[in-house]
Amino acid sequence: MSCTATTCSCQPAPDPQEDAGCSGGEAFALRVLGEDMLPEFREGDIIIVEPDGALKDGSFVLACPGGDWMLRQLVRQGEGWSLRVLNAPACSTVPELPIADLSVVRGLVIQKAVPGRRKLTRSYL
Repeated sequence: MSCTATTCSCQPAPDPQEDAGCSGGEAFALRVLGEDMLPEFREGDIIIVEPDGALKDGSFVLACPGGDWMLRQLVRQGEGWSLRVLNAPACSTVPELPIADLSVVRGLVIQKAVPGRRKLTRSYL
C-alpha cells in the first residue's frame, strides 16, 4: 500500500474587505486526500478547519510549508515545532518536518466527519 499526496500552491488568505460575503477567520471544510494521516484520518473524511484556532502540542493542523498544503500533527520539539505524518512507515513522505515558526500553520482541525457514518464524527476541541 503506498501513500498518495495531493499538493497545491499556497495562496494568501482572502482579504475580508474585498469579499464581504466571507470572513478570513471563518471555519471551512476540506476532504482528506491520501493516506499520510492514517489511522486518524482516512481518505474521504471531511475535516472542519478553524483558521484562528488555539494551537498546542498534538493538534491536527492544516499547514503550508514551502508552498504545499498538508494535513499534519503539530508536535513540540524542544524550543521548536515540527509537522508529523502519522502513517510514516507506509508513506514515502518525510515523517517529521521541522518548521521555523507557527506562521506556516493556516488552521486547526476542530472536527472530523465520515460521510454516511454520523456516529463516527469526532471533535478535536
